[in-house]
Amino acid sequence: MFKKYLTTILAVMVLNLAFGATAFATTEGEKEAKFAEKVKTNVTKLGTGKDARVEVKLKDGTKLKGYVSQINEGSFVVVNEKSGAATEIPYPQTKQVKGNNLTTGAKIAIGVGIVLLVIAIAAIVGRDQ
Repeated sequence: MFKKYLTTILAVMVLNLAFGATAFATTEGEKEAKFAEKVKTNVTKLGTGKDARVEVKLKDGTKLKGYVSQINEGSFVVVNEKSGAATEIPYPQTKQVKGNNLTTGAKIAIGVGIVLLVIAIAAIVGRDQ
């Protein structure tokens, strides 16, 4: 009986070695560079102008709120709407960026959805009468 359990345990251990997941080690610098590239991509998607509103948290704890006025290779500029102060933010210094800027396609899709909803409600109400 002991041999049977031992054989099963050894078989499972060998299978674990054969099909085990490989872990890839990355350095802290690589993680930061990857995150900075992700931030850059997201800010670029938002675009620039007064419609590109963002809330940015920096690694030093600072919070900025305003709109993206400029996107550069290594940084972006956030302008506070109330004070008009422009702050250049390097991508590696950002901790979190929250933004909302609906694209034209998204605005059209929302409008079409509302129109279709109104038509469906009118058709249901009209059929009941």
